[in-house]
Amino acid sequence: MSEGDGQALSLLVPGGGGQLGRALAALASPSVGVVAFGSAELDLTRTGAVVDAVSAFAEGAKSAGRKPVVVNAAAYTAVDAAETDERRAFAVNADGPRVLAAACASRRVPLVHVSTDYVFPGDGDRPYEPADPLGPRSAYGRTKAAGEDAVLGSGARSWIVRTSWVYGEGKNFVETIRRLAGERETLSVVDDQRGTPTLAADLAAGLFELATRITAGDAPQAPVLHCSGAGEVTWYGFARAIFEEIGADPDRVRPCTTAEFPRPAPRPAYSVLSNASWLAAGLTPLRPWREALHSYLS
Repeated sequence: MSEGDGQALSLLVPGGGGQLGRALAALASPSVGVVAFGSAELDLTRTGAVVDAVSAFAEGAKSAGRKPVVVNAAAYTAVDAAETDERRAFAVNADGPRVLAAACASRRVPLVHVSTDYVFPGDGDRPYEPADPLGPRSAYGRTKAAGEDAVLGSGARSWIVRTSWVYGEGKNFVETIRRLAGERETLSVVDDQRGTPTLAADLAAGLFELATRITAGDAPQAPVLHCSGAGEVTWYGFARAIFEEIGADPDRVRPCTTAEFPRPAPRPAYSVLSNASWLAAGLTPLRPWREALHSYLS
């Protein structure tokens, strides 16, 4: 969907310093206003600051003749650290969205809240649908699931968008593998965790399309949607693809098991998200993950 297909928008993006936040900020144009705050500028754990930010944003959008939407890209994403710092993770991933949603409800501003595949147990054998039972196995997953509940129970016009394996501008798996390709002769990567890589720029475009639909009065009826790249792969397969894209020998990447590389937080063995809900809402599907990777690395 092009910018001309919808009304002029204003997006408030908590978490503007992260990979997705930066991709959303890049959407700014004469017809799309984006206010992207990093955590230092807008800390979701500070209630007063959140309420003031949403109020100022709503007033600014109204003055500019734009339709306001909040897209919450803020999250505590240090998965392993959350195991011993769950209180802080809960404050950012659950209490913060609760306050943000309440502020949006009071100002009648729609909210799109970004969540994660980690809310599922990861023991399935088919792509997860939005209505499938949750069962997070990590502190990170538990706090993100609590954040979903807080948003959906807030009374705000809100939508949850779950995604997976996001990479973009910043620190991520793709950049780590690219760096290690130049530092190590061989590299062992787990081959028993399967999911779908999602390019931050593609996800941002999808969220912008959703926001446009919401402000145009054509919002999806389903309150929870899944949006990730198309297809699925293991981390090992993903790493081999990265090697291929940068012209390195993919056989330098060796498969290993999760048991060989224990981490503080358990990882889901299978966390592929079904994009059927996204398609059913009439939204544009994201590119196949390999196509997106090629675009990113070229």
